This record gives sequence, structure tokens and C-alpha cells, in this order.
Amino acid sequence: MARPSAPPGSQASLREANRQRIVDALTTHGSLAQIELVDITGLSAATVSNIVRELSAAGVISTTFGSRSGRRAVQVSLTRQDGLVAALHFSSRSLTIVLADSALTTVAEKHVPLAADHRYDRELDRAALLVGDMLDGVGAELGELLAVTLSVPVPVDPETGRLAVPGLMPGWDAVDLVASLRARLDAPVVVEHGATLGALAESRGGAAVGARVAMYVAAGYSIGSGIVLDGVPFRGPRGRAGQIGHVTLDENGAICRCGNRGCLETVAGGRALLDLFSGIPGITRLSDLIADAEAGGAGARRAIADAGKHLGVAVASAANLLDPDVVVIGGELARTGETLLASVRHAVERAALDGARDLQIVGSGVAGDPEITGALLAALQVSDSSAAGRALSAG
Repeated sequence: MARPSAPPGSQASLREANRQRIVDALTTHGSLAQIELVDITGLSAATVSNIVRELSAAGVISTTFGSRSGRRAVQVSLTRQDGLVAALHFSSRSLTIVLADSALTTVAEKHVPLAADHRYDRELDRAALLVGDMLDGVGAELGELLAVTLSVPVPVDPETGRLAVPGLMPGWDAVDLVASLRARLDAPVVVEHGATLGALAESRGGAAVGARVAMYVAAGYSIGSGIVLDGVPFRGPRGRAGQIGHVTLDENGAICRCGNRGCLETVAGGRALLDLFSGIPGITRLSDLIADAEAGGAGARRAIADAGKHLGVAVASAANLLDPDVVVIGGELARTGETLLASVRHAVERAALDGARDLQIVGSGVAGDPEITGALLAALQVSDSSAAGRALSAG
């Protein structure tokens, strides 16, 4: 879809932006051939060659010579210390911990269930112990942990690192999560909304690459969304942007966990869908419902399609406000593919201005969980902040 390009800036700012694109590409993909940097960044071969030479002289990247398809090729990598980054991804019902190396290759992963009434202190204690065990399992020490991202299913105040909306995650309110986790792991910590991390991952290496305005919607037990504008996550000044799960669809509807009535979550969230199957044997968790739908269960497929219709109405409102290029649907419900997506698209066509005819509504383009990938990217960005800073000031 053709859109007007951003107004050109100064030569210096353009050069800085181009350097950042190369640093971001290497952060996302690890070592790349120079010709691959041309394809990924969209920059000319001459521009990439000049920037690689500048960054190599500044010590930000290293280059080696090899062969590609029988031809001599320059291989480019970020120069960084050895070490590991960690993602601690809390969803409504489970915790996933992933350790990855500096090329974002997963070296260890663990999943544990969460009690409905879990509290931050107990869970961060457990998470820290698990991280220690996982480091031992790969022959690493705690001092090799470069940075950690704590991903939570609720909005986060970007200034304080605390939860931005009280009551959405009981037992976690008013806690300085950065300080709490850093005290346990003695490493730099990022705290971020999971959907924002999903949007980051999709914009860097998934279905939203190249989009000027992109949304990622995480549809599971809860429903949230992240927004990326020109490659940069938009959170709002207090971190509350993107709360699509709390768009009111029926002002006389059921009371939501946020205290309002008729929010999207009350009709399309996992809890609401499971209530439809109360008492039906074999469907007690959202994964049961999804498995039944994937197996062709008519009732489960209908419930998920109806959820897609409600989700589409909310996406249409977001489209009218933001005019995004792409909306990526992720989360557990997205595992059902077109059962969900087709209903979302149909509702958006009916409810959005001009049918949102230029809007792409797609599933994730990230291998694995986008929110975990985004969490690892965020941790790596913190660990590479000095190198990125040198990249932006080089020359």
C-alpha cells in the first residue's frame, strides 16, 4: 500500500537512521552477510558498504571474509561481549523463561504454571531460582547474564516500571519491579507489557516489517495490544496506550476485571469463552477449547469465530483512530488461524471507515512466541546500549 514518505531530515539525521537500521538488523538476525544487510534494510549496496566500514572502524561491528554461493562475501556481526539474556514472560496462567545467547539463539527454556492468586514476591523469587538453575544447566554463571526482560500481561508505566493500571494484576500493584528483579539477579532489567514486546518483534522481524504504523493484538485469557510507530513502540506517557481489551462494546454488559462494563475481554477473552462451556467435560482450560476447535468441534469453532467478530469491532475502532498498515493477531487464540482471523477481517470490513481496504490483518510472522522474542530483543538492546550509542554517534 502506497503511503506518503516521512519528510526528509538533515543528512546527519539520515545517516544516523541508516546506521541504526544496520545495528537493529544485526541485533535481530545476528551475523549477516553484507549483501543480506542490503536486502533487510532496503539501503543501497554502496550505503551499506560505507556504513559497515564506519562502524567497523568505531569498533561497533566486526567483519570477516567467507564465501556465499561460491563467491567471496563479507560477513558482518555486532561486536559485543559474550553472555546471555533472559526473558521472563508472565501470562495470565503461566510463566515462561527463556535464555538466549547474544545471537538470540535459545539455549534453555522452561514453562511453569501460575496460581490464580500469584503474587510478585513469590513468583519473582521462584523465577530467580529457575534462572539460576537454567544457567547452571548450560554451564554459565549469574555474572554472564547481560540483561533480563520481565514481560507482563498488563500495561506498564514507562517512567516508573510499575504497573500502569491498578487491579489488573492483583498482588503486583505499586511494586518497583525493576528494582525487585534486579536485586534478585544483579543484572539490568526491562519491564514491559507483553503485547508491546510482541509488536516490537513483529516490526523487527515478523509480519509488520516495513510498516509505518503497526498493531499487535495478543488474544488469550486477556486481550491487549501493542503499537509501533515508525519502528518505535508507542506506549503513551503513562503506558496505557493500546488497551484494546478494555474497549467498551456494551455499556450494559458484564462487569470486567478493570471495573467497567462490557469490555472486549468480557465477550472475547479466554475467561468469557470458557464460561460458555461451563460443565462440559474436557474443556476446562483455554488450550482445551483451542484443541477442540482445531479438531473440528463445531461449538468451539463457533465460540472462537464469535470472539473474532467482537475483536474485529474493536480493531475497526483502532483502525479508524490510528490508520495502521497492518494488525497482527497473536496470542493463544491465534493458534486457530482463519477460524479467528476470517471473523476479525469480516467485522473490520463492516465497521471500519472505507472497509479498511488497505489494512492487512494477519497472523504472526515471528517463529515462536512474538512476545518472548520481543522480550529477548529488548534485553539485548539494553545489553548493547553502549554499542548502539557508539553506532549513532560514530562519524
